[in-house]
Amino acid sequence: MDEHSALIDEAHQVRQALSDGDQTLAMSRLGRLVVHLGRHVRREEAGVFTALRDKGEFLDELAELEAEHRQFDDVISALHATAPDFVEAVTQLLDDLGEHVEREDLGIFPVSVVTLGAAGWAVVDRARAESPSFLLDPVAITP
Repeated sequence: MDEHSALIDEAHQVRQALSDGDQTLAMSRLGRLVVHLGRHVRREEAGVFTALRDKGEFLDELAELEAEHRQFDDVISALHATAPDFVEAVTQLLDDLGEHVEREDLGIFPVSVVTLGAAGWAVVDRARAESPSFLLDPVAITP
């Protein structure tokens, strides 16, 4: 969930740059957010999602959340900085990301704490070891 907080903070930074009319800064911040989101999704799906699926738990919810992950990829791939609706498209993406994170934070993650058991947490630990959190990256100073 710490990664979720960081992603939402990055989304806020993108919004601020857009609000300030600084398209270059917005693109830079969006690029960083996209990289972090991709890494997060891979860890999440390889860890918590796989562990829950292995237990046969919450399969419909997992399918919906994974579909939203793919939808984020599609939306991001379709973004064009020169498109007249770029700001609106990015804003909608950030809104959708916020709702998605909230669903996970209030739904699937709290449930996983009480349902995974030792085998499930071993799956999560393997995913974490194979793909360390972007929160552990060296901090670059960005505007």
